[in-house]
Amino acid sequence: MNSAINIAARLPELARERPDQIAIRCPGKPGPGGMARYDVTLDYRTLNARSDAMAAGLAAHGIGRGVRAVVMVRPSPEFFLLMFALFKNGAVPVLVDPGIDKRALKQCLDEAQPEAFIGIGLAHMARLVLRWCRSARLLVTVGRRWGWGGTTLARLEAQGATAAPALAPTDGEDVAAILFTSGSTGVPKGVVYRHRHFVGQVELLRAAFGMAPGGVDLPTF
Repeated sequence: MNSAINIAARLPELARERPDQIAIRCPGKPGPGGMARYDVTLDYRTLNARSDAMAAGLAAHGIGRGVRAVVMVRPSPEFFLLMFALFKNGAVPVLVDPGIDKRALKQCLDEAQPEAFIGIGLAHMARLVLRWCRSARLLVTVGRRWGWGGTTLARLEAQGATAAPALAPTDGEDVAAILFTSGSTGVPKGVVYRHRHFVGQVELLRAAFGMAPGGVDLPTF
C-alpha cells in the first residue's frame, strides 16, 4: 500500500520555515508602456492560511476528496489559492486549455462529469448559455455572483477561516487533477495526473533547473 502523498503537503512546511518570504508574485495593473507590473504578492504564511480557509469552506460546501471540480479562473492570486485549497481537500480540479475550440469544450466538460463548477462570472454565464457541465450541482463564483445560484469563493473562505487546518490523506495513486489538452493534434484528451505525478515533476524540475530557496521562476500558461 502506498503511503499518504499530497502535492500540497509542502506548503505548510514552507509557511513554517519562511513565513514572510514571497511565494507568488502576480501581475497587477499595467505600468508605463503597457508592461505588466508584478506588484501583487502573497507570502508563504498568507498563501497557506488563506488556502486552508478556502479548503475548509469548500469542504463544508461539499467539494472534498474525490470531487471533480471544473476550474475556470484567470491566472491570479485567487487561482493559486483555489488550486492549493482543492489539492489540500483531495478534490480533483478539471482544467481546460483556454485555446481549445469552443465546440470541443462542451464535449470535454461532459466527459469529465464534474460535480462542481468554480469560475468567474463570465464562465458561469457561458455555462448557462452553452449548457456546460449539466452534471455540476455545486456552484462557486470567484468574484461577484449574479443570478445563477451557488455561493462565492470569498464567502467560503470567510466561513472556513476559523476551522482547523486539514490535509486530505491522499494516496500517491489518487487522482490529483484532470487536464485537457488544446486538441491541436486531434480530439482534446483529458490527461489524468495523480499526486505522485505532481510530486515527481517537482523533484525533476528542481534537479533539472537547480532550483533553490530564494530563487524566482516565471511559469507561463
